[in-house]
Amino acid sequence: MNQGQSRLLDACHFPTPENAVDLAVSGGPDSLGLLLLALEHGLVVTVHHVDHHVRPTSTDDARYVASVCRELGVRFICHDAEVASGGNFEARARAARRELMPEGVLTGHTMDDLAETILLNMMRGAGLDGLSPMVDDPTKPLRDVRRNDLHFYVSASPFFPLYDETNESPHFRRNRVRHELIPVLCDIAQRDVVPLLARQAALVHEERRWLDELSGRDLDLGLEEADCRDLARWPAARLRRWLRAHLRHADEGDGTHPPSADEVERAMAVVLGDVVATELSGGKRLSRRAQRLTLE
Repeated sequence: MNQGQSRLLDACHFPTPENAVDLAVSGGPDSLGLLLLALEHGLVVTVHHVDHHVRPTSTDDARYVASVCRELGVRFICHDAEVASGGNFEARARAARRELMPEGVLTGHTMDDLAETILLNMMRGAGLDGLSPMVDDPTKPLRDVRRNDLHFYVSASPFFPLYDETNESPHFRRNRVRHELIPVLCDIAQRDVVPLLARQAALVHEERRWLDELSGRDLDLGLEEADCRDLARWPAARLRRWLRAHLRHADEGDGTHPPSADEVERAMAVVLGDVVATELSGGKRLSRRAQRLTLE
């Protein structure tokens, strides 16, 4: 193992060697790097690949990943998914992958993905949860690895990564954050902002854990059990945190998310009696009647 490989492995958060793990491998440079590093670390690997049958070359991608696994002596499982074209395709494709993959499957998300997710979450008004994604997530073992370092590692291997042309499309918001927003931020800051965002995420995560300890008893109080007269006497920050926990919603691809800042403020208006009801993401409606809340 050369010095570069050792440095990358030191930045990874893999289970101890000889453990069995499932990996999500599309064949792209990030997931291919995940596979090679996991094997370098001594893990017993099963590769899972999802063929969405959307691009004409998607079946060829599956065959290529299967051939890499044969050469590496790794078990390969291909999952077929049918995702209709149309709006919010990326999110719906992620939802399909999540449904097909085994629980706890490891993915090749890097520190750069973490930074992009923070910025995307800021755009939707997310609070502390949105500012500290992926931190301590065991399914994201490459969260402290830089994307460029990972790609260089893969380029030095005997295998070539597959490239999905949609990763360059400006039609997807994450791509614009990656190719436009982050370079502008780096230019304005005159430094690489990705490690800064990652350190901020780690600090925010620590504060979240502390707040979770402080508010543990609050979360035992169910949404429809609470008396709005009691809630109205809580400090605003305490009420916001309680509402964010109870109003998490599932979307079409990113799992569950806390409500946006605007939604929390509108929910607080319901609790305080300023309005009778409000519409929330995920097709939900929060209403108040006789000092009790109902989420439908």
